[in-house]
Amino acid sequence: MHSVERIGRYRLERRLGAGAFGTVWLAHDDVLEAPVAVKVLADNWSHRLDVRERFLAEARMLRQAGSERVVQVYDIGELPDGRPYFVMEYADGGTLAELLAAGPLPVPQALRLTAAAARGAAALHEAGIVHRDIKPTNVLLAEGGSRVLLADLGLAKSLAQASGLTQAAGSAGYRPPEQAEAGAGIDARADVYSLGAVGYHLLTGAVPGEPGRVARPDRLRPGLDPAVRRALMRALQPDRERRWPSARAFAEELERLASGVRPRRRRRVFALSGVVVAAAAAGVTPALLHRSAPASQVRVADGGGRVTAEVPAAWDRQLRDSGWDPRALGLPAGHEPGFAVADDLAKWQDLGADVNGVFVGLSERGDLTAAVNGLTHSGCHYDGARAYTGPAWHGRVRTWSGCPGGGGSVTEAALAPAGGSGRTRVYVQIRESGKGPSADRVLGSVRLGG
Repeated sequence: MHSVERIGRYRLERRLGAGAFGTVWLAHDDVLEAPVAVKVLADNWSHRLDVRERFLAEARMLRQAGSERVVQVYDIGELPDGRPYFVMEYADGGTLAELLAAGPLPVPQALRLTAAAARGAAALHEAGIVHRDIKPTNVLLAEGGSRVLLADLGLAKSLAQASGLTQAAGSAGYRPPEQAEAGAGIDARADVYSLGAVGYHLLTGAVPGEPGRVARPDRLRPGLDPAVRRALMRALQPDRERRWPSARAFAEELERLASGVRPRRRRRVFALSGVVVAAAAAGVTPALLHRSAPASQVRVADGGGRVTAEVPAAWDRQLRDSGWDPRALGLPAGHEPGFAVADDLAKWQDLGADVNGVFVGLSERGDLTAAVNGLTHSGCHYDGARAYTGPAWHGRVRTWSGCPGGGGSVTEAALAPAGGSGRTRVYVQIRESGKGPSADRVLGSVRLGG
């Protein structure tokens, strides 16, 4: 397999991972000019008809699900040696397991990601499929983290089959007791247990213990909201009759907790004048801190409280606080703290719209200044660059004005600590309707938390 450079029309680039029965490759579709993932049955299993059928069944079930919350299958075929392969969408944001490499996540982010995975499981259940192996490595992030996808249905079964006698399946720490022994029938609540284990891992940084012996998550993360603890422990009940009745019900509770009981709207993607990030849709009310800001200003923060800034009070109507991927600027990929706040986030990608707001994102790798120097805004007048020096930061600021339509301005800044120490850099983008005086005030207010 190492000598293969193409599979059909798909040009292989690198191996993404390997499991018990197959290998997944990042490939490029030269016809559609798009990246794809290609899963190929392992050579040592090619003679086993039962394994071959299970491999093909995974592709059929992914296709059957037909949901934007589950990895999509585009094509299927055979290698010259007879091994089957299927072609899937490529999730460019990695997996939840990779996100966990840096430790537990901020509580709102962990709850939202778990809820999104639960929505994916609900889509499978509605299609008559139970996953049976939901864990961080099988939950993918796409489009800069704005989409959460369930993947790897190698152990999945139709709910009709799963209700009868089944073989033991699943991964330790994530599987419910009914999946641990052969012969027990399962239903969709088996996936609810696994989802609870995923949420527990995201919040505590630890895989839960055996069913019935799971330590309370607030013992590993002191100060955790009791309602969050109760939601997770209900999902992790050994007795499935005591769990959440469905993945959808679990998702709804996690979304309620993540939003602080505020009404939730659907997620969408918006572009920061050429920098694509995931954002909460219009109508989300931010949790604002007013302690140190004057009455005309409000202080906003990312979900983990890692970075804050003060903005004019009129800009604080909508907030996306779940972080960003610096890859959007051409920097090394990852999930970093960040937020966007504006009077209308839905219009952010339109340079012709009147929008007032700020995006702030941390980055600890790559040359942020070079990345900002490479940004352009077509149709806007480039006003030039200047050095910035403030009490906490110094850096480079570039400004455009007279943007089409609304005539607004765009300010881009790459900031470094004023003392010159540390790897942390901050990217700031400011949008104003008209050429306003707010940029330096915003830049001067940026602060890092613990």
